[in-house]
Amino acid sequence: MNYFNALTRQDLLIYGLGFFAQSLFGARTIIQWIKSEREGRVVSPTVFWIFSLGGSFLFLIYGVLRNDIVILFGQTISFYIYIRNLQLKGFWKRIPPVLQIIILPLPVLLLMWIALFSPASFEMIFDRADFTDRFIIIGSIGQLLLNFRYLYQWYHSEKVNESILPLGFWVISAVASVMVVMYGIYRHDPVLLVAQGLGLIAYLRNIYWSVVKLPRSSIRGK
Repeated sequence: MNYFNALTRQDLLIYGLGFFAQSLFGARTIIQWIKSEREGRVVSPTVFWIFSLGGSFLFLIYGVLRNDIVILFGQTISFYIYIRNLQLKGFWKRIPPVLQIIILPLPVLLLMWIALFSPASFEMIFDRADFTDRFIIIGSIGQLLLNFRYLYQWYHSEKVNESILPLGFWVISAVASVMVVMYGIYRHDPVLLVAQGLGLIAYLRNIYWSVVKLPRSSIRGK
């Protein structure tokens, strides 16, 4: 309770940004969940990837403000995997070329902006990255898994030339979610705690759909 009483207005604004970014991630999961329930199978709707891309950039900003190397590293990788899925969905080519040029370098431009105009904050990001701390290691592995799931998903999507969400994606998500919750407790980060805690419910539900309700061969996107 003392921790929350000590929060400043700036802290609340930063957490507000983090929760808004996570609300986009939450919305994508709810939409995907509803569509899967309606169709009786795991699906990969285009809006899932649109919300993912928007949430990823906002969470990158949150990571910078929180000086969190784990978030920055993870979301930079995810950002480009989301774009690739939009390409597989055929949605990316519908975006005007000028807007594509603006979107593509956003993570890199964000880090360059911080390095050039706020070098102290940039240095603090790496100063706080103590990879000898077991919770930093757990958080890093969890975040790596959250990104690896998209590399896994990307690999399987490329094999069928279609954006899909295979069973392994949800299993990796569930394991990573538990690890990030542990890291969030260590960091006193309510955004990570709430987001990954709720996300775990959806991950387990999709595992249920994939294993109990359906044969694996039918786990395809639409």
